[in-house]
Amino acid sequence: MQTRTLVAEFLGTLLLVFFGVGAAVLAGEYIGTFGIALAFGFVMLGLAYALGPISGCHINPAVTLGMLLARRIGVRTAAEYWIAQVLGAIVGSALLFLVAKQVPGLRTHDAFGTNGWGDRSAVHLNLGGAFVAEIVMTFLFVFVVLSVTHRVAVLGFGGLAIGLALGTVHLIGVPLDGTSVNPARSIGPALFAGGGAITQLWLFILAPLIGGALAAVVHQITHPPHEPRQIADEAATDESAPGERV
Repeated sequence: MQTRTLVAEFLGTLLLVFFGVGAAVLAGEYIGTFGIALAFGFVMLGLAYALGPISGCHINPAVTLGMLLARRIGVRTAAEYWIAQVLGAIVGSALLFLVAKQVPGLRTHDAFGTNGWGDRSAVHLNLGGAFVAEIVMTFLFVFVVLSVTHRVAVLGFGGLAIGLALGTVHLIGVPLDGTSVNPARSIGPALFAGGGAITQLWLFILAPLIGGALAAVVHQITHPPHEPRQIADEAATDESAPGERV
């Protein structure tokens, strides 16, 4: 594993947390759910193109799990990515915490852009609802990532689809439970928020991983490994002259 790929995963997760969670913590009152969703989607869009050619720009343990189960990366690579992602999320959260503490009266305890259900949900979504929501939202995001990438690189308009997918899940997920779909994104802020953010953290680690695993399984069914070549071969056959067809 090259050092630069781990640095890319570390840096990407750091920036995703700082700007995405930062939008909720520092500007949520002014930009609302739509603005927070745009912040996550836009930063993901930019990072996909900036870091995709280096590490694949997973910056999310659920995506890395999906890539592992899809046999695009090995176990060792996945483990190293997970470590880099969690460390990046913690450092990004630390930087955001430092900035937040400079804002008079800004509450960080048991808040700080963390995820939660019950009284910690804007719509008071219960535990079961949060669990299902996180699985489905992560499924969509990881399925899109797997579908628009080749091996570990983001090509063509793939980054646009990935950014739009992340923005979409935040549009529905922010009012529900703050939207995780990314265990690292949940771990980092929770460590600085404390309280209920810590006791409820397990769900936002487990559910996204389940969603990512399900996405990998379904993707293998909808996108068989040799399907693109088969389609290309069929198209070439259709376009060839009658005498050239085999």
